Amino acid sequence: MTTTDQPVPTIDGAALLTEVEAFHRRFNIFPTEAAYVAVALWDAHAHLVDCFETTPRIAFLSPEPGSGKSRALEIVELLTPRPVATVSASANALYRLVDSAAGLPTVLFDEVDTIFGPKAGADEALRGFLNAGYRRIGGALRCVGEGSNQNAQVFNSYCAVAMAGLGSLPDTVLTRAVIIRMRKRAPNEKVEPYRQRIHEKQGHALRDRLAKWADSVRDQVAGAWPEMPDGVSDRPADVWEPLLAVAEAAGGDWAARARTACLELISNGQDNDEASLGVRLLTDLRDKVFCGEDRMPTAAILECLLAMDDAPWGDLEDKPISSRTLARLLGQYVTPANKPIKPRGIRTPSGFPKGYYADDLSDAWTRYCPTPPEESATSATSATPQVSPGESVADTATDIRHTSAETATQPTLAG
Repeated sequence: MTTTDQPVPTIDGAALLTEVEAFHRRFNIFPTEAAYVAVALWDAHAHLVDCFETTPRIAFLSPEPGSGKSRALEIVELLTPRPVATVSASANALYRLVDSAAGLPTVLFDEVDTIFGPKAGADEALRGFLNAGYRRIGGALRCVGEGSNQNAQVFNSYCAVAMAGLGSLPDTVLTRAVIIRMRKRAPNEKVEPYRQRIHEKQGHALRDRLAKWADSVRDQVAGAWPEMPDGVSDRPADVWEPLLAVAEAAGGDWAARARTACLELISNGQDNDEASLGVRLLTDLRDKVFCGEDRMPTAAILECLLAMDDAPWGDLEDKPISSRTLARLLGQYVTPANKPIKPRGIRTPSGFPKGYYADDLSDAWTRYCPTPPEESATSATSATPQVSPGESVADTATDIRHTSAETATQPTLAG
């Protein structure tokens, strides 16, 4: 048998992913075991990104600097194909990078909070690149040429993207990403000091083995339809399908670990990520304001919302929520009759103030809000004054509504 006829040794995918996980553990302290699983799978998926319809973003986020986000990106950079690390780039440059003949890059964006912050309006095109490139069909139409000799050309934006930043990210990014919420290391948590000139070679050797393994399972992964854990569908399923496909191809206990990590990180994301402002408003109205009432004056709604210490309603862009803001937020949703939700007149003993009807909100509550708590009346205590001795929660909640109704005719709260 000639040398060229020698069988190619089979690479143990499960053992290789375990090595990738161990490499991260040397330099990173992730918040949960599920995070190590997800990051190792994400590294491997970057070598197979052309096999999938979607490529999930991975985002290392933390509330404070010094939480290991940038180090996590550095290790990901060592293990992924054609990495391009940046803290600043134009959308046009990135589109051309993705469309280059060198192959799909892995874009590593540090300090991504500067792109999505409140003063980052000039980066709208860059935000579009990050959002559109999550799905294979994403792209941008640009004019190419000089002077009057220009032609329209579609630039591809589909590529693997890892991000790190402070705070949170817009919902359009969060729902397309695996979120790893980093923390500062505790005094008893130790990692190996990272030295690029030493560890880069080790990481690249591991990367090259990942690339070889990816080539050996490419056809298997491209045709895979991994079974989702119970309850995982829609966008979360899109995010996790590539990672579960990689886990199944690797074998061993990785498929089971991946499904466990999937459920845990999706659950954590739902617990920690702020819902869109509209959904948060609808949920608070249902569970902490209306609480079974069939109608509420706008003034009573505002007073209840502003009394919630753990809610954003007292500080929306440096201003408390107003009747105008309330109407704007609710106007995005429709009534059961498919008309925008609007304030309507409510007859009270003291006048005819504007307000909202539970019937108008019912369809939006059903479609957008999470399952209601078992006892909504109990949660109403967080939005109402303390209950006096001998007075029930229902009595106090009714008092605040009736008191507000009597003052609802004031012009500043009329709409």
